[in-house]
This record gives sequence, C-alpha cells and structure tokens, in this order.
Amino acid sequence: MERIVLHIDMDAFYASVEQMDRPELRGKPVIVGGTSHRGVVSAASYEARKYGVRSAMPIYEAKRKCPHGIFVPVRMARYQEVSHEVMHILERYSPIIEQVSIDEAYMDISGLERLFRSPAELGARVKQEVRDRTSLGCSVGIAPNKFLAKIASEFRKPDGLTIIPPGEAQSFAARLSIERVPGVGKKTVDRLKGMGVSQLGHVRNLQERVLLRAVGKFGWTLLAFSVGEDDSPVVPYSEAKSISSEETFEENTDDLKVLQKELLHQAETVGRRLREKGLAGGTVTLKLKRADFALITRSMSLGKPTDSTNTLYETALRLLQDGDLSGKFRLIGLGVSRLAHAVEGQEQMSLFLDDRGKESSWKSAEKAMDNIKKRFGKDAIKRGGLL
Repeated sequence: MERIVLHIDMDAFYASVEQMDRPELRGKPVIVGGTSHRGVVSAASYEARKYGVRSAMPIYEAKRKCPHGIFVPVRMARYQEVSHEVMHILERYSPIIEQVSIDEAYMDISGLERLFRSPAELGARVKQEVRDRTSLGCSVGIAPNKFLAKIASEFRKPDGLTIIPPGEAQSFAARLSIERVPGVGKKTVDRLKGMGVSQLGHVRNLQERVLLRAVGKFGWTLLAFSVGEDDSPVVPYSEAKSISSEETFEENTDDLKVLQKELLHQAETVGRRLREKGLAGGTVTLKLKRADFALITRSMSLGKPTDSTNTLYETALRLLQDGDLSGKFRLIGLGVSRLAHAVEGQEQMSLFLDDRGKESSWKSAEKAMDNIKKRFGKDAIKRGGLL
C-alpha cells in the first residue's frame, strides 16, 4: 500500500481563537502573551505578523514593533478545548493520528482513497469541516511521509493545501532551502552554508565523513531527507514525559514571600493537571531565572510518585530554601517528571509530614477543589495562601 501522510497545522491558533471568541478583534493585530512588558509572545495574528511580531519574541519588543497591537493574556484552557474539538474531527477520517502539539497533528491516510477520490479531496474536506465546526482556518500538507507533509503544510499558509505526489518527493526535497528543514537550527545552517550547502540536495555533494563530522548523527537524517525519504511512523499516542508550569513576574523580585506564593500557584496548576490525567510524578524540579536571564534548575526525587499539590509544594519549597536566593528573579516554575499512572487510593509519601493522615486529608481536599473548579471555574475556590 502506498503510504500517504497528512499534516494539519492550525493558522495562528491562539490569536485566531481570540478573534473567534471576540469578533471585535477580527482583522486587527492581536498578540497573545500578556498585557505587561514582561514575558514573551505566545502567538500573533497575521495582522500583527505584518509588523514583524513573531512567537517567542519579548513582549517589550513586540510593543515596539506594533505599538497599536492588541495584547491579550494566554487562555490555555480555552485553546485546549478547541484543540480537542479539532482532534475529534480528525478521528472521523482515520484512527491513526499523532498529535504533536496543541495546534498540529499528523494523520496516516494510507488506503483511504477507497473512501475519497483523491488525497486532495480528503484534505479539502478536512479543512472545510474544521472551518465549519470551529470557524478557524488551518493549513494542510499531504505527502508520502511526515517530513514532507509538515513542509507542505507550511508552504501556502494561511489556509493552504499543498500536495507532494510520491513521484515528486525527491526533486521537491532537493530544492528545499536548508533553513526550512526541521531540526536544522541557525548554527547548523551557518555551518552547512559555509560548506556550500544552501539547498537540502546539496548535502549529497559532501563526503559522508565530512557531513557527519559537521552535524553528527543528524547527518544520516539529512541524507535521507535529501532524497525525500523519512521512515518515521505516525504514532497514535505517546505518554507525556513531564508536566510543568512557570510564570514571569511583572517586576524582578527578591521577596521570598512572593516567590513562595507563586510556587504554590505553580504546584496547584501542576497537581491539578496530574490528577486530570491520572498521573503521578516521581521527580520535582524547581526552575528559577535571574534578572540577568541566568537559569537555575534544582531537582529532588520522591520515594513514591505523587499527584498531591501539597507534596509538590513542600518539595519545591525545600529546593527553593536550600538554594542561593541572592539577587532578583524574573521567573519561577515547577515541573514534575518520571511520570507513572496514579493508583487510586495509593499512599503518597511526604518528605516533611510525619502524620500521613494529614496528607491523606489534603488529598481529599484537593480532589474536592478540583471538582469545584471544574464545575464553577478555576477562580471559584482558592487556598488561603493565594488570596
């Protein structure tokens, strides 16, 4: 059976959701990421991109480039809700779907020509159903493999549909600018251009040992890509490796109480996500970024995996207090890794509570808080420490 892969990429997803929910924002430069000068841009509408605003750009720079832009905060819960709806639409066409981020996914559509006249018809139907059911635009790429399908989806953004037939895969890949190849960063681009490689096909002009010395084992991947080949499968599901949350402060701070309060907020967020997914984590990581952008991370492994907000907070607080708190900080975050499926009623281990009953009662309270927030909104109930 001839392999066919579809890649779907939602167009300016966060910003488009904001414009969908608030019609007065349509046609205007919307920048998602916050209303202060701190932090970075999470997404920008195409109207804002005309002024040079891009994702991951510092907010202060985005305001300089687009002073009349409309800056709005991130509403992750809403974006996840719309993302789930898009994935449900894809499930109507194929059971083999790999969601790689909140706004993009691969779909193996091999053999579906029996149901649809052509890949082009299938791609058009997917695009139309997404627009009909969510009012959002997306770009679709269809090709013999994941590498080319992703490249194709980026080719005619926004609202694009690009198909690379199997017979054109090699010639298409060979002409591809080296900057557009997934996994090739700026330093690698500079290194390869210094060796005469400006298009992907040029890597075949290099001796293998020269290419491997320059980019390591990734050279084998580039050689395969250069002839339009990619054997990586569409993987329907993969376990999350970690769950984390972080926050950039409005102003740099050295106030321990501010750090502790924000850490509690992060523990609540991460704990709730763990419980929603039925997971527990075995390693807690504290992340701090100083005013000069120096990054500090410290981790502690637990005796048993936990999904308890209280345990996450206590562990992260211990890491915070044991570290060097001199100077001011611009960001704090908390993450959990070594994830495992939580067992209902399992005994959680606290490093700082001798009274196991106290932790058990906290877990009951946390579940009750989760239910209240799910029903009435995340601000319906708060811990006293967050007031």
